[in-house]
Amino acid sequence: MENLVFQKGIEVEVMFDEEGFKGAWFAATIVKPPYKKKTKDNKRKVDQSVNYEVEVECRDLMSDAKGKKKLRETIDLIQIRPIPPREKTRSFELNEEVDAYFNDGWWEGVVTEVLEKKRYSVYFRCSREQMDFHESDLRLHREWVRGSWVPPLPIEDEKARSSLEGKCSSDVADEKFSNGMLVEVSSDEDGFQGAWFGATIVEAAGENKYLIEYKNLKTEDNKEFLREEIDSLHIRPCPPETLVIDRFNLLDEVDALYNDGWWVGVISKVLGRSKYLVYFRDTDEELQFDHKKLRPHQDWINGQWITASKV
Repeated sequence: MENLVFQKGIEVEVMFDEEGFKGAWFAATIVKPPYKKKTKDNKRKVDQSVNYEVEVECRDLMSDAKGKKKLRETIDLIQIRPIPPREKTRSFELNEEVDAYFNDGWWEGVVTEVLEKKRYSVYFRCSREQMDFHESDLRLHREWVRGSWVPPLPIEDEKARSSLEGKCSSDVADEKFSNGMLVEVSSDEDGFQGAWFGATIVEAAGENKYLIEYKNLKTEDNKEFLREEIDSLHIRPCPPETLVIDRFNLLDEVDALYNDGWWVGVISKVLGRSKYLVYFRDTDEELQFDHKKLRPHQDWINGQWITASKV
């Protein structure tokens, strides 16, 4: 059980569901290790679901106006992870996914411009803002998946590392979406964040933009499939099919097919008859799904699909 890693006194990073904190990870220390608590949550429409909760004390967030009392919170286990490895200061590339440190936390973003003097412009999808950062305030974005970091930790062999980085950089630079190609696209609009929708590339529509046609979303009159111009930061190839023959496990990260799109969530409870409860961080909802409506979550990073099985 992964919660055995999170014992009292361990330094971790935590995320919060409150508005204004989504998309960020904050340094904290475990005050009370994970414990089970049966709750009745009317909002999620779950009568007796078992939640793993952890009490933490934030390192930089304060609970008083004077800034002397550190914030303490009780959060779900799925909102906590170990401290990511702190690598040597490095340069970053266009379209690379990074975490940027500001407002006492690490916020997920994408490099949109490489500037002079080791500075970068970073776009944040959650807030739809773009800000400039020095490379010392950036780190490579990683996900904590089944007890390992994705992408994996740096390769020790310098030649192997150079070869891999060169290949990934080339893949990103050469990535083109051709007419008729099946892809998935995301959106920053309210109500659509955190989901990927199937689409087809119709044609290029300018620098780093494409006209796409959705596979399932239709126009208001419901007569034609919806078409939109999308920038390349919101387009990725369709992920390879990964079958889970047996079943998903508690805390597995999955994509759930819902409202014509794939929404990233976490298995919060394994039910009988191939059914699961899935918790969605972006909306703070918990819904029930059949096995056939779920797929293992995969990330498109540096021109490659990364899954837990590859770590």
